[in-house]
Amino acid sequence: MGTPREPKPVKLFVALLACHEELFPSVAGGLSALFGPIDSASQTVPWSVTDYYEREMGSGLLRRFLSFAPLISPDSLAEIKLKTQGVEQNYQRAERGRTRRRVNIDPGYLDAGKVVLASTKSAAHRIYLSSGIYGEATLLYYDGSFRPFAYTYPDYVWPEAEAFFRASRSRYLEQLKQTRE
Repeated sequence: MGTPREPKPVKLFVALLACHEELFPSVAGGLSALFGPIDSASQTVPWSVTDYYEREMGSGLLRRFLSFAPLISPDSLAEIKLKTQGVEQNYQRAERGRTRRRVNIDPGYLDAGKVVLASTKSAAHRIYLSSGIYGEATLLYYDGSFRPFAYTYPDYVWPEAEAFFRASRSRYLEQLKQTRE
């Protein structure tokens, strides 16, 4: 019989999707105020995966990933998702009688073996966490690289994303090593 134990802390990141690159510094500042200093940012990449967000956010969207220096408990992911939704609301605009987001913030975490995303949407491959939030293992670290699942979003396997997650994993492992010493 196994003995229940508290999990190791994990590395928090967010995936930002915005209509204007000028939004990234302000959004990053708001997120840093909530979650601590940012220790890594990916390149900004044009996002053309789908037109799902185009009606709400416009065309020419940009993707950027950020990670945060403080490690977190994995059981805080649902609470973090709710906080990032609050940050999104700070950047909404009213246009023709509709409220539109200017930034989409998807938080997640990584540990030594996986990347996990938070979502408000239920699906067969997602597990309910709490407060209307689900968790999804979206990348598996195996045999020296990150591997997608059949349902993994395409932008999570772009070379820029792979480089970001690889560097974040290395930083995470170093942080774990420092906490043990």
